[in-house]
Amino acid sequence: MRIDLLLNKLCLVKTRTIAKKACDKGLVKLNDKIAKSSSNVTENDIIEYQIYGYMNILKILQLPKGNISKVQTVDFYEIITRKRMELSE
Repeated sequence: MRIDLLLNKLCLVKTRTIAKKACDKGLVKLNDKIAKSSSNVTENDIIEYQIYGYMNILKILQLPKGNISKVQTVDFYEIITRKRMELSE
């Protein structure tokens, strides 16, 4: 599954367009490599992304098949780290 689509399906970003733009700006990494929006994600991959003022690192436990509800999304990933980013002035 494409990384931009996965981030959107798991409600980690508001829209797929935001996920794609984050990938284009180099804010998304897949297994410690900068990810393109079309990068394929598999189970046990580590996703690191910086968006909405937070640095998030997730482990993908399983890929969703079809549409899922917001309540079910937490079953598909494990949060490794989530920290607020420092604002530089």
